[in-house]
Amino acid sequence: MAGKGDGEGEGNVLKLENQILVIKYVILFTNIILAMIGLSLLVLCIWLRVEPGIADFLDKLDGTDFYIGLYVLIVCAILVMIISVIGCVSALQESGLALLVYIGTQVLGFIFGLAGAAVLLDNSARDSHFQPKVRESIRKLIINAHHEPSRQALAMIQEGIGCCGADGSKDYLSLKQPLPNECRDSVTGNPFFHGCVDELTWFFEQKCAWVAGLAMTICFFYVINIVLATILRAALEKEEEQSQTYRK
Repeated sequence: MAGKGDGEGEGNVLKLENQILVIKYVILFTNIILAMIGLSLLVLCIWLRVEPGIADFLDKLDGTDFYIGLYVLIVCAILVMIISVIGCVSALQESGLALLVYIGTQVLGFIFGLAGAAVLLDNSARDSHFQPKVRESIRKLIINAHHEPSRQALAMIQEGIGCCGADGSKDYLSLKQPLPNECRDSVTGNPFFHGCVDELTWFFEQKCAWVAGLAMTICFFYVINIVLATILRAALEKEEEQSQTYRK
C-alpha cells in the first residue's frame, strides 16, 4: 500500500508540474503579445501628438485637453513593455513574491490604460466634454470673424473639414454674421449641411478609435494575466506542499 501511495503522490506532483509549465508558457505568450500591442499603442499616441493637422485644429479650438489622454496612454504603453518583461521574469523564476509584484503591476497598468482611454474619449467622442468646447470656440470665432486671425482660423477649419458654423449655417444668421465662402461647397455653391461640431467629432473619433481599442485590449489582457498569475502562484504553493509531503 505504501508503494502505491508513493506512486500516486509522485504522479500528482508531476501532473501539477505540467500544469504549472503550461501556465508559465501562456503567461510568456500573453506578455509577448502585450509588448507588441504596447509598442503599437506608443507609436499611435506619439503620431497623434505630433501630427500637424490635429495640432492645428486643437490649437484653434482650445481643445488641448485632448492631449491629456494621449500622455496617460503613452505612460501606459511604456508600462506595458516594462510589465511584460517583469511578467516573463516572474513566470520563469517561479517565485511567489515576484508573481505578487507582477500582479500589482498588472493592476497599475489596468488603471492607467482604462483612465487614458476614458480621458481620450471624453475629449474626442460624441456626447463628451469635447463637443461643448468645440461649439463655444466656433461661435467665438464667428463673432470675431472681422478680426483676421479668427477669420483665418474659421477658414482653415471649415475648408479642411467641410463644415459650416458650429451646428450649421444657421449659426451665422443667429449671430448676425455674413456667410463666408469657406462655408460653401465649391461644386454646388450650397452651404455645407453639417456643422463643425459634428464633423470634428467624427474626425477625431476616427483618429482615436484604434488608440482606444488598443488600450481596452491591453486592459483585457491585464485581467487575463492577473488571473493566470494568481493561479500560478497558488499552484506553486501547492506544488511545494505536495513535494514536502512526498519527501516525508
